[in-house]
Amino acid sequence: MNRRWTFVLAAAGLWSAAVAAERAAGWRIEPFVRPSGMNPVIAPNKQSVVRNTMDGKPVHWEALHTFNPAAVVRNGSVYVLYRAEDDSGVMGIGLHTSRLGLAESGDGIHFTRRPEPVLYPNNDSEKEREWPGGCEDPRIVESPDGTYVLTYTQWNRKKTDAAIATSKDLVHWTKHGPALGVEGKYAALSYKSAGMVTRVQGGRLKAARIGGKYWMYWGEGAIRLATSDDLIHWKPVEDARGEPVVVLAKRDGRFDSSFPETGPPPVLTARGIVVLYNGKNAENGGDPALGANAYAAGEALFAADAPAKLIARTDGPVFQPELAFEKTGQYAAGTTFAEGLVWFRNQWFMYYGCADSMVGVAIAGGPEK
Repeated sequence: MNRRWTFVLAAAGLWSAAVAAERAAGWRIEPFVRPSGMNPVIAPNKQSVVRNTMDGKPVHWEALHTFNPAAVVRNGSVYVLYRAEDDSGVMGIGLHTSRLGLAESGDGIHFTRRPEPVLYPNNDSEKEREWPGGCEDPRIVESPDGTYVLTYTQWNRKKTDAAIATSKDLVHWTKHGPALGVEGKYAALSYKSAGMVTRVQGGRLKAARIGGKYWMYWGEGAIRLATSDDLIHWKPVEDARGEPVVVLAKRDGRFDSSFPETGPPPVLTARGIVVLYNGKNAENGGDPALGANAYAAGEALFAADAPAKLIARTDGPVFQPELAFEKTGQYAAGTTFAEGLVWFRNQWFMYYGCADSMVGVAIAGGPEK
């Protein structure tokens, strides 16, 4: 910064604001570009059949929709965990059973899928929270010891819970139940969408501590915060009244005018914590450039040492429905729902759900933030 302006701003009492603005400049991860002719990267497969663990009957577990993916880098490849809906139930959003499939790619674009799901409703401790709706909408981080920690939505068609599962190999998972616990004042809360803060370490994203704790942005309708010592048990950050602090809320006239919802795991950078999130456009009084009820992705920046302190926020979306399969399908209003983000081959790969029906990828150049 020019010394003359440093003096003037300091004299005017604006030094801290000016420094913060300068340091925050260029904080966004963008532009995200779709690789030409490569999307969607994962689509439904009507031939995949497994035995339903709940009743023993065969089920086409990824026949109708494959969408809302988590992503992580492992052994030089990208792994995507995606939500797959079977052809049971009636035709309606949330009325089929969801399971999580696993796909692997050496280039981040061309995927090979496992024939069977890796996380699904079962006769286990989580049955009452996961049946018959299933396991939905994952986000994933790698812990410092190499354990993979997954947040996903438990849906029993009565309420939702953001739950935790852990794995050493991405195939075999241990379920730990709701992130906010099964007792206390948050036990009855219906909540979902949780992304734990990460940073680039060793060439890939790993869970990051801030002030000695792990942090998680969570929620749909409004985005809130929680902290943890172990990435499994989480405690909401509360205000003086004992209510969970809201760090991101809806805005009239914007793409998030109906509400914001947590996207992929946020990234701690030199400029702050970059939170990619999904905004739903309101039917009335929203962004006129988007259709009513459409979902698009935006970004927000929070202070690196104060995860509740909002520094900057995009006025418009950084990624929105444009292609035909992003505007048609199960969610015809249009959706580019960001849930997976990896640092891979010196680029950012974002994986997103297309109209609640398929998985897409978009890439943003480096350098790493």
